[in-house]
Amino acid sequence: MDEAKKQFIKIVEDIVEQARDLRDKYTIEKSAPVNYVCIFSHDDIEYNELLAVAHELGTVVHETKMGLVFQIQPINTVSGQLELLKIRKPDSKRPERGDADFTVSDYPAFKKMYLGKLGFGIIVRPNMEMIELANPTYDVLAYFSYPPLFEVLGLTFKDANSRGK
Repeated sequence: MDEAKKQFIKIVEDIVEQARDLRDKYTIEKSAPVNYVCIFSHDDIEYNELLAVAHELGTVVHETKMGLVFQIQPINTVSGQLELLKIRKPDSKRPERGDADFTVSDYPAFKKMYLGKLGFGIIVRPNMEMIELANPTYDVLAYFSYPPLFEVLGLTFKDANSRGK
């Protein structure tokens, strides 16, 4: 594996690990698996370098105003297999390294328990909503989306065994 891929995978692993630590500090959802990661690029050069590696690892499955979403070959993380990631265009409002999205088993109960508590907010989109967990001492954000982006995009997992599907 070349150095660029190794660095890319390390960034993904670090985002998931930090987001897991954030999740575990503020929720009881310690076994919630990761389902999506977004890497925040900090300038155009980094954005293009990250995109080049993402294209090597997978295919574009969705395009947003802020970047491309890829389905990639599974990456093992501390919170399970990751197959969906986005490379976010540079944005001065997002100085963090990235975010990880976790799937909770009972989203309505999770929402009721945590929404309104310090650090938790909600983002409502036409086809989904996300509970955001932020703490300025962390270089990442954690999200809990419903339904998960995989379902919203109508995708199937490459590694079906890791998801029980």
